Amino acid sequence: MKPDSALFQWVPIRSLSPRHRERVAAHLLGLAARDRYLRFGYAATDEHVRRYVDGLDFERDELFGIFNRSLLLIAMAHIAYAPDARTPEARATAEFGVSVLPRARGRGYGARLFDRAMLHARNRGCTRMMIHALSENGPMLKIATRAGATVERDGPESAAWLKLPPDDLLSRVDELVGQHAAELDFRLKAHARRMNQWVSLVREVGDHIGEKSRISSE
Repeated sequence: MKPDSALFQWVPIRSLSPRHRERVAAHLLGLAARDRYLRFGYAATDEHVRRYVDGLDFERDELFGIFNRSLLLIAMAHIAYAPDARTPEARATAEFGVSVLPRARGRGYGARLFDRAMLHARNRGCTRMMIHALSENGPMLKIATRAGATVERDGPESAAWLKLPPDDLLSRVDELVGQHAAELDFRLKAHARRMNQWVSLVREVGDHIGEKSRISSE
């Protein structure tokens, strides 16, 4: 049996900040009605999506994204912490949500984002990760169970609970290296995109000059 090469392929996962809010909105608005239903647990309209994006708290929560070569946000994860974490239990629990554009599915991005979310949460003192999903959301529940989560089903809804190990030096270094590598990857993609745009512009100018020369010589 041949090993799955995707398991050994590094995926740059970048932290998102308030300046990415519009990219987040574009990503979620790009989901079909069925995908929004599975992601949010209800038939989210454009207005619902906008309200969700406007209410994102980047200081309290953590958002991660995977960008393609065109800097399109093709996959995104949201790690939510309790708004009022006064009790130890509230501070120790993080909730995970993920979405992947149709064109980017089948590459394991959801699982990669879940792994990154677990790493981030444990490095911040969380002892468990929670996923609240519709029972029909098989891909999401599959990611959770593969990671060792316990799934509790209650009719149309399910909750998956995963116990997280405590952080250590290796987990902190792993997260730090991943952050820097993903940031470098994004910068390189942005530079390549700017170069492609510049080359296209030069080519258009050259074609325009050539066309004017041809017309004037006739």
